[in-house]
Amino acid sequence: MNKRGFFQSGHTPTLFSAFLYFDISFMVWVLLGPLAVIISEDFQLNAAQAANLVALPTLGGSILRLVLGTLSDMIGPKKTGQIGMIVTFIPLLYGWLFVNSLTELYIIALLLGVAGASFAAALPLASQWYPPQYQGLAMGIAGAGNSGTVFTTLFANRIAQYFGDWSVVFGLAMIPVMITFIAYSLLAKDKPNRPTPKKRSDYRNVLKERDTWVFCFFYSVTFGGFVGLSTYLTIFFNNQYGLDPVKAGDFAAICVVAGSFFRPVGGWLADKLGGIRMLIFLFSVVCVMLAFMSTLPSLTLATVLLFVVMMCLGMGNGSVFQLVPQRFSKEIGIVTGIVGAAGGIGGFILPKILGNLKLLTGSFSAGFFILSGIAFLAVILISIIQVQWKKTWISEGGKAKVES
Repeated sequence: MNKRGFFQSGHTPTLFSAFLYFDISFMVWVLLGPLAVIISEDFQLNAAQAANLVALPTLGGSILRLVLGTLSDMIGPKKTGQIGMIVTFIPLLYGWLFVNSLTELYIIALLLGVAGASFAAALPLASQWYPPQYQGLAMGIAGAGNSGTVFTTLFANRIAQYFGDWSVVFGLAMIPVMITFIAYSLLAKDKPNRPTPKKRSDYRNVLKERDTWVFCFFYSVTFGGFVGLSTYLTIFFNNQYGLDPVKAGDFAAICVVAGSFFRPVGGWLADKLGGIRMLIFLFSVVCVMLAFMSTLPSLTLATVLLFVVMMCLGMGNGSVFQLVPQRFSKEIGIVTGIVGAAGGIGGFILPKILGNLKLLTGSFSAGFFILSGIAFLAVILISIIQVQWKKTWISEGGKAKVES
């Protein structure tokens, strides 16, 4: 890769701002994931209720991404991101000072979705500055902000135990959000000749495209899998292996860090090898690893398997968004919101599968087996659809024809 050409082709302060905004937003978005173990003890939650608690922020993010995606297209990604961060203070403040019941926790969980909706502003903000040949890397760097999940899994339960109160974590989280808001406001810049706002008919037209729904499914597997596991792994390690909340969070962080920091690698490799080739390989590996996880192996082996799964899902996120801007370059704001929402729905469904089947069967085995089957369906779908893609907008190497 020509590093000089990459940095000269876009706007580095904006790329950094998009990454930082995404990173801190992800940190906030998944707060209830590791904290769910401690909260479950306080509120005596069963497996299904705990799954609801960690899944609702993802559902909220899916819904609100459509809103932020529309705003990003209308008023620009920068202003949309600023609005998103301001609104994020609401659930953090409420969770810190006022929450007293499970119902209130569910409401906070949904409102935390606005942090997850940052996807719809951060990625278009970065993408619009870079030409097609650098889309995979640029989107991968901005998207690596999902590394914010590592901070949450490592420190949320430690802070809660130190203060003896999990609600303090919400209050302290407002500090990095404020710092990020200031840095973002000073450094981020909308591209002057960004696409003009779209009409409602443009959204309908995009939804009529079959490729929109295909990308939605792929991203619901990659991003949804990453977010869903990120929020649920602390509960899994706690329930399955009897680890205390802090140690369970540590083991979750080991797995999460793989997916977080390999997203840019996935985008870069997709630029070089082609998004299709990358996705077929990554989905295949995820399918096999999750099948092994359904046997519920030892803690050490499970950690290795989940590390590989998260690494592949992270790279898959970058690979999907190496292809999306090529197929929908003029509608990137719209499609980013739609595809991102689908990814969030996948992240909502995954904890529900694991939690509800655990409650029903008493084991996580069936849940992991079903997740393996979903990854297998993704392999089959992309293997079939690539034939038509290569005839229309993808070269034989799996890269967009505009890059050839």
